[in-house]
Amino acid sequence: MALSTKLELRQGQALVMTPQLQQAIKLLQLSNLELNVFVEAEIERNPLLERDGADNEAPEPAASTKDDDGLASLEHGGGDEDWEGTTRPDEGSGTDLDNGPNEGQRTDDEPQVYAASTTWSSTSGGHSGEEDVNFEEFVASQVSLADHLKEQLACAFTDQASHLIGIGLIDMVDEAGYVRGDIADLADRLGTTLAESERVLAVMQSFEPAGVMARDLAECLVLQLKDRNRYDPIIAKLIGNLDLLAQHNLPALRRLCGVDADELADMIGELRALNPKPGLAFGTVEVQTVVPDVIVRPRSDGSWHIELNSETLPKVLVNQSYLTSVSKVAASPKDKTYLQDCLQTANWLVRSLDQRARTILKVAEEIVRQQDAFLTYGIQHLRPLNLKSIADAIGMHESTVSRVTSNKYMATSRGIFELKFFFTSAIASASEGEAHSSEAVRHRIRRMIEAETASDVLSDDRIVEKLKADGVDIARRTVAKYREAMHIASSVQRRRAKRMSAPARVIA
Repeated sequence: MALSTKLELRQGQALVMTPQLQQAIKLLQLSNLELNVFVEAEIERNPLLERDGADNEAPEPAASTKDDDGLASLEHGGGDEDWEGTTRPDEGSGTDLDNGPNEGQRTDDEPQVYAASTTWSSTSGGHSGEEDVNFEEFVASQVSLADHLKEQLACAFTDQASHLIGIGLIDMVDEAGYVRGDIADLADRLGTTLAESERVLAVMQSFEPAGVMARDLAECLVLQLKDRNRYDPIIAKLIGNLDLLAQHNLPALRRLCGVDADELADMIGELRALNPKPGLAFGTVEVQTVVPDVIVRPRSDGSWHIELNSETLPKVLVNQSYLTSVSKVAASPKDKTYLQDCLQTANWLVRSLDQRARTILKVAEEIVRQQDAFLTYGIQHLRPLNLKSIADAIGMHESTVSRVTSNKYMATSRGIFELKFFFTSAIASASEGEAHSSEAVRHRIRRMIEAETASDVLSDDRIVEKLKADGVDIARRTVAKYREAMHIASSVQRRRAKRMSAPARVIA
C-alpha cells in the first residue's frame, strides 16, 4: 500500500480548559483565608485592582430562606447560572446583579465596584468609626515552653558550653515537653561528648514544669514522682510494665509488684494524677479559630435564614478612573495591550468571585433543606446524603459540589460544622423505613457505651441487637469499625477499665 500526504479539514467539539476557567475552578475550592491571600497577590500584580475600603457603600445583603413548603429560594435577582457554563456578563460591563450600586449612573471619574462579597454581605452591621474598638482583640501574649525553659537555663548554668548544649536540647523539645531526636547527633554537631550532653539534660530535667525534658512517657512519670518524693522500687516496677497497665492486666501487675489489690489501686491512682504532657500548659501552639463561611439562623416561623459571612470575603474594586487616566498617556501598542490584559483579568477575577459566592450559597441552602431535621432536632435525625443528591438538586456536577464543600464551614445553632460533615453514608433500615445516617448510628453507639456500668458492659453483638431493635440493620464488623474509629476500646478492655475505676474491694 502506498503512502501519501494530504490535507483534511475536520470539525469537532471539545471542552478546552482555558486559563480563566482553571482560575475559576481554583477559586471555588479555596478557603476564605487562602482566597484572601490569592486576591492580595492579584492586587499587587494588577494595577487596576484595589481593595474595597470601608467608605464604599455596600449593596443590600442577599440571603436565602426556606419557605413554608420546605423549599429554599434566593432573596436576590438572578444568580441561577451554572458554574460550569460560566455564563457571565460581557467584559467590562460589570456585574448583572439587581442590587448593584448606582447602576447606570457611574461616571469615568468614579471607581467601579465589582465585589461579589459585598453582594452577599451579612445582615449584621460591620465596624464603623474609630471609636468602635473591640478590646477583646488586645490579649496578652502567652509565654512559650521554649522561653520558659531558656529562662531557667540561664540560671542553671554559668559556663558557655553547657548553656549552648542546653539551647540545642530546648530546640529538640516538642509541644508536649518531650525531647525528640538523637542526643548523640546533637553532641557531634556541637563538638562535645555524649556524657556531657547527658549531664546537661539531667540538670534540665529538674526544670519546671515537673516531667519536662523527658525522652519517653515512663521517664516523664518518673521525673514527676521524684519531684513529689514518691518514687520507690515498687512503683518503679509498675512504671516498667506500662504495657500491662494499658492492657488492664491487674493480676500480672500484682504478681510483678508484689502488692495486694488495695496497694495496686493506690499506685494506679497516683499515676493517673500525673501529667503525661507537661509542656501543653504553655502557649507553644497557636490554635486557629475556625471562621464560618456560611451562617444559618433560625427564623420565628420555623424557616432558616442563610447568608455568606461577608467579613471573611475579599472586596475588590476595578478602578475605572485610573484606567481612564492611564489610557490617555498609553501611546505604544505594547502599553495598550498590557492595559487591556489587566482589565480583562480584573473583570474575570471579579466575576469569578461573584460566581463563587453564588455557588457556595446555592449548595449551602440545599444542604440546609435536606438536613432540616438535624438542625431542628439533633444528630440522631441526620439524614444520609451524598454529593450526587446535592448536585442533581441544584443542577451542577458532583465535582463542583465537592470543590464547594472543601475547606468550608457552616455556623448553625448546633455549632460550626464543615460542609463535608453533612455528607454521610446510608445504613439500611431493618424495616421498610428510611435509611439511617452512619454519623447518627455512630452517635447511638457512643451513647450506648457511655451509659454502661461495670456490671453491664455491652459487647459488639449486643450493640447490634439493640440497634436492630431500633430499626437499624447493621453488621457486627461495622459496629466494631465505628467503635475503633471513635477510639473506643473493646468490651473486655472497657470492663477492666471500669473495674480499675471502682473501689478496691471490687478490684479484688
